[in-house]
Amino acid sequence: MRPGLFLWPFNAHMCQMTLASLGLTHPIIQAPMAGVSTPTMAAAVSEAGGLGSIGVGAVDAAGARAMIDAVRARTNRPFNVNLFVHAPARPKPEVERRWIEALAPLFERHGATPPSALREIYRSFAQDDAMLHMLVEMRPAVVSFHFGLPDAAAIAALKAAGCLLLASATNLDEAVAAKAAGIDAVVAQGIEAGGHRGMFDPDAPDAELGVLSLTRLLVAQAGVPIIAAGGIMDGRGIRAALDLGAAAAQLGTAFIACPESSTDDAYRAALFGPAAYHTALTRAISGRPARCLPNHFTQWGMEAGLPIPDYPIAYDAGKALNQAAKTAGEGGYGAQWAGQGAPLARALPAAYLMKLLVAEMQGTGG
Repeated sequence: MRPGLFLWPFNAHMCQMTLASLGLTHPIIQAPMAGVSTPTMAAAVSEAGGLGSIGVGAVDAAGARAMIDAVRARTNRPFNVNLFVHAPARPKPEVERRWIEALAPLFERHGATPPSALREIYRSFAQDDAMLHMLVEMRPAVVSFHFGLPDAAAIAALKAAGCLLLASATNLDEAVAAKAAGIDAVVAQGIEAGGHRGMFDPDAPDAELGVLSLTRLLVAQAGVPIIAAGGIMDGRGIRAALDLGAAAAQLGTAFIACPESSTDDAYRAALFGPAAYHTALTRAISGRPARCLPNHFTQWGMEAGLPIPDYPIAYDAGKALNQAAKTAGEGGYGAQWAGQGAPLARALPAAYLMKLLVAEMQGTGG
C-alpha cells in the first residue's frame, strides 16, 4: 500500500481493519463545514481515532496550505481536505442589481452601504490549478469534493499522490458518476444535512432523499463504499448507519458547539434556542440550497420573491450584510448552518464528544 493511502473496502470488518491500520479506529468522520471546522477541531477528531476534516473551498492555495500545515502541527494522523467543485457562476447583471437594491434597506438599518457590485468570491476547484498542485505536493491522506467532480486529470494526479478521494452525492445518478470518475467512496448526503446541498446541478429537481433511504439505495446499487451523512448526531445514529451498510458516518452539526469550532456567540446561542427545531433550506444566503437555522436573513429571503444571483456571487452580498449587522451588534444575518438533528447538539470538546459517540455506538453510553 502506498504511504498515506486509505481504502474503504465494502466489507465492514475489513473496513475496520483498514481504519485500524492507519490509527483510524472509529468509523466517524467530522464533516468539513466551511465556517465551522478548524484545524484544531480536525486534529482533535483525528487524534481521537476518527477522521477530522477541514474545508478549504473558501480560501486560495496558500490559505489551504496553511490550514493543512496547522492540522499537521497538531497530529500526524490522517485527515480530510474538502474542496468545492461547483460550476463557475454565470454573471447576471440585472439579477444582481435588483438583489443589491432589495438588500439596501437591510444594510441601511445597520448603518452600512451595500456593495456597488457583486463578485465571484470563491474559485471552483475545477478551475484552480494552483490548488491542485499544492494538494499533489502536500499529499493529504484524504481529499473530498462537494458540488461536483473534478476532471479526469485532477483525479489521476491526486490518486498518483496517494490521496483517497471522496465525493458527496444526493442521489444515485451522482453516486454512479462519482464511481465512474474513480472516486473511492461516496458521502450519501441526506436532505437532513446541515450546510450546502451537494447537488451537482442546483437547478435540477431535487429528489430530497433522506439519509436512511439514500444510504440503503447507494449501498445496494452504487457499487462503491458509502458514508452516511445527514441528521446523525449521536452514537446510536452512527450504529444505525453502519447497520444500513454504510462504511462510516459523517457528522457536521454534532461538532458545531465544540469549543474548537469557529462559530460565533450568536450562532451558538441560536443552536441551543428554538430555531434548532425549525431548520430550513434557503438559497438566499449564498445562491445555492443550504440548510441552516432560521434567522432574520432566511426570513427576508423567503419574503423577497426575487431571482437570486448564482453561487457564490450571492454569497458576496450575504457575507457583507452579515458583517454589517455584526458590527451593529446584530447576529441574525449569518450563515448559521445546521442539520435537522440540531436540537441534539452538545457543547463538548471534540475529543470528549468523540469518546461519547464511540461509547453510544458500542452501546456502553447514552
